[in-house]
Amino acid sequence: MRSVRIGVDTGGTFTDVVAVDEQTGEITTTKTPSTPANPADGFMNGVHKVLSGRSLSEVAGIVHGTTVATNQLLEDRPVDLGFVTTEGFEFILEIARQSVPDGYGNSYFWVKPPRIVPVHRVKTVGGRLDHLGEEVRPFDEAQAVAVARWFRDQGINAIGVCFLHSYADPAHERRMREVLEREHPDAVVSLSSDVLREYREYERSVTTLVDAAVKPTMRRYIANLASRLGMPFSVMKSNGGVLSAAEVVHQPITTVLSGPAAGALGAALIAGTAGHPSVITLDGGGTSTDVAVVVDGEPSLTTEGTIGRYPCKIPMIDIVTVGAGGGSIAWISPEGTLKVGPKSAGADPGPICYGKGGTEVTVTDAHVYLGRVPPHLLGGEIPLDSGAARAGIEALAGKLGLTPERTAAGILEISAFNQSNAIRQITVKRGLDVRDFPMVAFGGSGPLLVCRLIDILSIPAVVVPANPGNVSAFGLLTVDVKNDYVRTHVTRELSLETAAAILGDLEAQAAGALDREGFPGDRHVYARSADLRYYGQAYEVRVPAPAGPVDEAWRADVLDRFHQAHHKLYGYGYRDDPRHAVEWVNLRVSGIGPITRPAVPELPPGDGGATAAPDARPVYFDEDLSSPLQENGWRTAPIHRRGDLRRGDVVTGPAVIEEYGSTLPLHPGFTAEADGHGNLVVRREAGDGDMERGARIKDGAGE
Repeated sequence: MRSVRIGVDTGGTFTDVVAVDEQTGEITTTKTPSTPANPADGFMNGVHKVLSGRSLSEVAGIVHGTTVATNQLLEDRPVDLGFVTTEGFEFILEIARQSVPDGYGNSYFWVKPPRIVPVHRVKTVGGRLDHLGEEVRPFDEAQAVAVARWFRDQGINAIGVCFLHSYADPAHERRMREVLEREHPDAVVSLSSDVLREYREYERSVTTLVDAAVKPTMRRYIANLASRLGMPFSVMKSNGGVLSAAEVVHQPITTVLSGPAAGALGAALIAGTAGHPSVITLDGGGTSTDVAVVVDGEPSLTTEGTIGRYPCKIPMIDIVTVGAGGGSIAWISPEGTLKVGPKSAGADPGPICYGKGGTEVTVTDAHVYLGRVPPHLLGGEIPLDSGAARAGIEALAGKLGLTPERTAAGILEISAFNQSNAIRQITVKRGLDVRDFPMVAFGGSGPLLVCRLIDILSIPAVVVPANPGNVSAFGLLTVDVKNDYVRTHVTRELSLETAAAILGDLEAQAAGALDREGFPGDRHVYARSADLRYYGQAYEVRVPAPAGPVDEAWRADVLDRFHQAHHKLYGYGYRDDPRHAVEWVNLRVSGIGPITRPAVPELPPGDGGATAAPDARPVYFDEDLSSPLQENGWRTAPIHRRGDLRRGDVVTGPAVIEEYGSTLPLHPGFTAEADGHGNLVVRREAGDGDMERGARIKDGAGE
C-alpha cells in the first residue's frame, strides 16, 4: 500500500531527504552529498537511502525542492535567447530602469551589466494595443513570419515574447506563438501574458525571458527524473506552494526559490507548533544562508524579488540570501584584509577537511580547527581531515600575521556578521524590530553561529529544531498546491461589475489548474488580494481581499485594509483626505489545494537536567568569561548527543550538542533547553554581567 510521502531538497552541498509514513506518523530523515554535475543522481541516491530497502511502490508522493533554475541564473548561464517585442520598443532591455544597485551611490561608478538578450537578437513585430486592450494597429503577420524564420535560421531556440499592453489582451502574443510553432517548431516559447499578466513592460519582459532561459534546462531535468523514478512527482514553487512536475515545466520560473521557500514554511510550522507564531528563519547551508520573516504563521511574500541580476516579479516568499554557508571561502583582499564568501567550495571539491582536493580555507575548516564540529559529518559517513584543516588555517594565519586561533575565530566572526546583515535587511529595512522576533536556525550550518547572532542582534532566543539539516525537506511535505493569477486594471473608479468579472475569470483559471492537479471542487480554496496605491505614487501596497460577492461592502473592506497597511508600512496615510484618491492597480487570485500536514512529534519528559555527556574535547570559544581553561581560550567542553535529551533538559555552555545532520556549539554564558517538541531553545543566561556585555555588543553593532 502506498503510504509514504517523501520530500527531497537539493542544496549546493547536500541533498536532504525526509520520509513520512502517513499510516504510522513515523518520520525518517537522511542526507547525501549533492551531485552538481547531475543533480538527479543525488536525488535518486537520497530517495533510495531514505527508503532503506523498501520499494518505490510504497511511495504515495514525492515533493522536490530544486536549485536547477536558481543555479543557472546565479551562475549567469542563460542560453542563447531571442526576444520579440512591439515595433518601436526594441531597446526596452537597454533602457531598463534608472535605479542603480545599492552600494554605488552614484551612477558614474556603475557599469550597466550586459542585457539578458543582446540587442542584435531583439526583433520587433508591428501591431499595437492600448492600455485597455483595444487594438490600435493590427498584428503584422508577415513581419512575424520573417522574425520566426530569422530565429530558426540563427539556431535560437528559446524565445520570449512581450508585446506592449499584452496584460490587457493576450491576443497578439498568442498569434505570435502560433507563427513560431508553425515556422520554428523547435523553439521553446514563453509569453508574457502567460508568465506575468501585469503591467510594467521592462519587469514583465525580463521575467518572461528568465522563464524562457530556464525552460529548456528544467524540461530536461524533469524528464530525466520522471524517467528514473517511473512515477509522478511535484515541485516546490517560490510562492510557498507545490505543483506537479508535468505542470511546472510550463512555468519553470516559479521554481527559482524552491528550496529556501520550503525551509521557511517548514520552520514556520515547527515554530508555530512550539508557540512562536512570528519568527525569523535562518537556513544555513553549505553554499549560502537564506533568511526570511514569518508573521502570524505566514512567511512574507513579495513580487519585487531578484535572482542574481534579474528582476523576477512572480510572487515569491520574501527571502534574502547571503553567501555565508559552511563552504564559504576565506580570502585576503588586495588591501590585506580577511574576507569570507560569497564564493563557495560547494560539494566538489568542498572544504579542505573533506579531503577531496579542496585547497582554500572555508568556514567549515575554521569550525573543525576550533573543535566546534566533530571530526566527521552525517554520523561518521563523511570523515573530516582535521590535520588538513589545521594546515590550511595555519598557512592563512601566516599570511595575515595572526595566530591560527584568531584567524579561525575571525573567519567565523565575519561569517556571523554577514548573516546578521542579511537578517537586518529582512527586518530593519522592512520596518521590523529584530529584537521582537525569536529566530529558528536550521540547515546543516544554521545552528553553528547562533550564540554570536544572539549577541550581535539582541535576539531574545533561537529555536533549533530536531533534525535541523532536514527542515527544508520536511517543509516540502507541509505545503499546499498553489497557483497565482494576476490581472492589471488601473483605475480610480473601480467598477464592481468589472472587478467581479476579472476575479471570476482568475478564479476559473485557478479552478482549472486545481482540477488538473486532482482536487475535487469542494476542496478548492481561493485567496483574493489587490494592489492599491495613492494616486501619483509609483508602487503599490498589496492587501488581502475578502471572499464573497463583490459589492460596496467588499470595496470598502479592501480600501480600509489598504489605508491600514499603508500607515503601518510608511507611518502615514490619507484615509480622510479627499485630495489623495486611491488607485486600484492589480487584482489577484491564488488557487489553493490543501493537503494534510505531517504532525510534529512530541518529546518525552526529562528530569530538567542534562544527560551526562559521554565525551569531551578541547573547543576554542574565545570568551572572556570565568570557566575552566586549558590555555589561550581553549576549553574542555562536554559533548552531548541530541538524541539523549528529553523535554525540560537544560545544557549549559561551554558545550557542544551533536546530531546526525548538524551541530550546536553552545558558548559560555548560554543555555539550551529542550522543549516539548524536541526543539532546543538557546538563550543567554540572565545576569548583570551578561546584560552589561550584551549592551556593549549592541552599542558596538550600532543598533
